Amino acid sequence: MSLRIKEHIIYLLGIGGIGMSALARYFIAKGYQVHGYDRTVTTLTLSLEKEGMIIHYHEDVDLIPAGTGLVIYTPAIPDTNAEFQYLLKSGVRMMKRAEVLGMLSSEYKTIACAGTHGKTTTSSMAAFLMQQSSIGCQAFLGGISRNFDNNLLISETSPFMVVEADEYDRSFLHLHPFIAIITSIDSDHLDIYGNQESMHAAFSSFTGNIVPQGSLIIKKGLELTVQSPEGSSVFTYSVNTEADYYASNLRLENGLYHFDFTYPAGKIDNLVLGIPGMYNVENAVAALAASLLAGVTPDELRAGLTAFKGVSRRFDIRLNESDLVYIDDYAHHPEELRACISSARDMFPGRKLTGIFQPHLFSRTRDFAEEFAKSLCLLDEILLLPVYPARELPIPGIDSEMLLSLMDHGNKHLVNKTDFPAYLAGKHIELLLTMGAGDIDTLVEPIENFLRTKKNN
Repeated sequence: MSLRIKEHIIYLLGIGGIGMSALARYFIAKGYQVHGYDRTVTTLTLSLEKEGMIIHYHEDVDLIPAGTGLVIYTPAIPDTNAEFQYLLKSGVRMMKRAEVLGMLSSEYKTIACAGTHGKTTTSSMAAFLMQQSSIGCQAFLGGISRNFDNNLLISETSPFMVVEADEYDRSFLHLHPFIAIITSIDSDHLDIYGNQESMHAAFSSFTGNIVPQGSLIIKKGLELTVQSPEGSSVFTYSVNTEADYYASNLRLENGLYHFDFTYPAGKIDNLVLGIPGMYNVENAVAALAASLLAGVTPDELRAGLTAFKGVSRRFDIRLNESDLVYIDDYAHHPEELRACISSARDMFPGRKLTGIFQPHLFSRTRDFAEEFAKSLCLLDEILLLPVYPARELPIPGIDSEMLLSLMDHGNKHLVNKTDFPAYLAGKHIELLLTMGAGDIDTLVEPIENFLRTKKNN
């Protein structure tokens, strides 16, 4: 279905969200006037303003532009938001972000990457591999690609679109992929789904949305009922285990992984992944598989994989000196924490590992408290921030003190965000990780600057 907007003004409620901002950039590139509301000023919203968007940061219905033809909103906007309530009664056309993305993508051969973790890097890698090839692509990404310094790609000629397929609020069910990727189905967003079975049912429904003659690329070993339509193909992928697509002969050289890539029609020897982390090799296998199915050549894949620079806040090495390393990561699920910490240990063996973690959502902290405690205990020193509430109200008894009490660890501390970076002055730092999906990102640059200054003094 085509998205037809008669009026020239589009208004986005929650414009600073990563998915919302990509839509905002798309519409301003297409010649629309773009206005928006968000509750906080961020680096991203400031970038959007520089690109010509008009944004305000407090609820004020008088600032909603007259003549708005479409309102796009994120489910993170609470029902109590004054602008949301006003717009509901105004009669203006309102659509969720996922609905708009579904309608835009319906005009393309969509490569949609889903999974409770890994989807942002995998979709960004697939988009880069496609864009660097003769085929090209459009892309709506869930993170800022370091290659493009953007979360949006526009092509006037390519029939392909790469999108991150978000399981939150069942958003990905608005997509109808030509190629679907599923990286993981660990429990998450139980505030939406209630239980793991319900979440798995949504992923199963996602596979049922694959278009005729399309393809599903799913991580080998995931226990999921696949509903892909008749005529579609199902492929598995893996690292170091034989599958339809898999990596072998892995070796770590100068911080980067080299590997051979086997696919149904052949093999590509000695590929080099341009970003660190064993889990990123797994993401790369999925991205390579999707790109091959879309028609990218082996030579184009080789060049693209080496040139890939990663995604902001995904195992982002901010400082790498012989005696001091600082890595920032978006990890906010126990399995993501485990992967991030393990990769840091693999890359920098023997270093004392200090981690600053900000739990994201009271419900997620409650649902995975024991798993969070186990993952964080992989650190040598744990610095725990208060829970970032995002869209939620507090839950009695669920806080960082509770989480800290579950950790059988001799070097754990509860610290306020305002204590940083000065808190680090008296610490012996060898390898520092900041992890979380909340506003911990506002600490990254101050901590990096502090560590650089401390090292040089």
